[in-house]
Amino acid sequence: MGIYEELVERGLIAQVTNEEEIRDMVNNGKATFYIGFDCTADSLHVGHFMALCLMKRLQMAGNKPIALIGDGTTMIGDPSGRTDMRQMLTEETIAHNAECFKKQMEKFIDFSDDKALMLRNSAWLKPLNYIEVLRDVGACFSVNNMLRAECYKQRMEKGLSFLEFNYMIMQSYDFYYMFQHYGCNMQFGGNDQWSNMLGGTELIRRKLGKDAHAMTITLLLNSEGKKMGKTASGAVWLDPNKTSPFEFYQYWRNVDDADVLKCIRMLTFLPLEEINKMNDWEGAQLNEAKELLAYELTKLVHGEEEAEKAKLASRALFAGNGNTENMPTTELTNDDFGGGAINVMTLLVKCGLCASKGEARRLVQQGGVTINDQKVNSIDDSFGCEQFTGDGLVIRKGKKVFHRAVLV
Repeated sequence: MGIYEELVERGLIAQVTNEEEIRDMVNNGKATFYIGFDCTADSLHVGHFMALCLMKRLQMAGNKPIALIGDGTTMIGDPSGRTDMRQMLTEETIAHNAECFKKQMEKFIDFSDDKALMLRNSAWLKPLNYIEVLRDVGACFSVNNMLRAECYKQRMEKGLSFLEFNYMIMQSYDFYYMFQHYGCNMQFGGNDQWSNMLGGTELIRRKLGKDAHAMTITLLLNSEGKKMGKTASGAVWLDPNKTSPFEFYQYWRNVDDADVLKCIRMLTFLPLEEINKMNDWEGAQLNEAKELLAYELTKLVHGEEEAEKAKLASRALFAGNGNTENMPTTELTNDDFGGGAINVMTLLVKCGLCASKGEARRLVQQGGVTINDQKVNSIDDSFGCEQFTGDGLVIRKGKKVFHRAVLV
């Protein structure tokens, strides 16, 4: 089985523009491909995880990845999958975020000896002359076709800024530029990027002729990744300072039964033969599969030592033996205890278990909060500062999210 066939069997490839040629290039290590990452935060999250794993797989098969840091396109903002305009970031913030991305990507991709490239699209986007872009690139795009693109259609009712309208042209220009200067002959992206990616392929053909070989592939990348990347309490980050290894492990340990084998296929590097043997697993065996998924992905992101610690801590929690050593912890100070106590809703927000007191109120009223094995029945319940000394209080949100609060 070639790497292309493996990607298909793992459920990663959704659409391609020329399957036979793409299969030949990928299977024979002839692809120089790029995936773009806009710098909208100071950490990658699990929504990017599939892209990083894909780049690693293809590099292992002899292909050359280009990790494109979209520090230029971030200044415009991608409207894909959004109902409102992205927050405008300063150049300093974008540069900081790009550096954070670089450090995280190096855990997945080997950039030594020209085996992969890391580029920033501000290098060629910022020097562009506006009139030159309009004449040279803008003439290749039909406004009618752009407005039919899914990424724009869903924004038309609420308003699409002219700034964002240019995003497709800038992303297309990225592919065109890298095709000419870096031999980039293939692009990968999520389903929500399909229109933008086709724009890049078409731009190359219109500017360089029909014989120019530029391939486009979409994955179940962003559609699945965005679903994976969010939880009720926010994003799941790859940065251990934003999402601890234990929280990361627990996130994957708690995936739905229906999703566990799909996640194992898409995201782990376990052999397909081993995964296929799990197809009929159910009940306790699915819990074993979830533990395997959580361990493999935590090891990939945070290393084997952290994965072992997270696994032991998780088992301890489910066994009920009171081991809280590796549990995510919030440190409270005396200032958090007005009048010597803290209300349960305030506590949930302080610990990041709820985004607001309104959300905390609903969670308590629905019976979803347990503290030190006692269900919280009232939104008026409060806890004195003396209860947070020593090992502190263990808060359980729902059945599977554990958190500790201590007084320092």
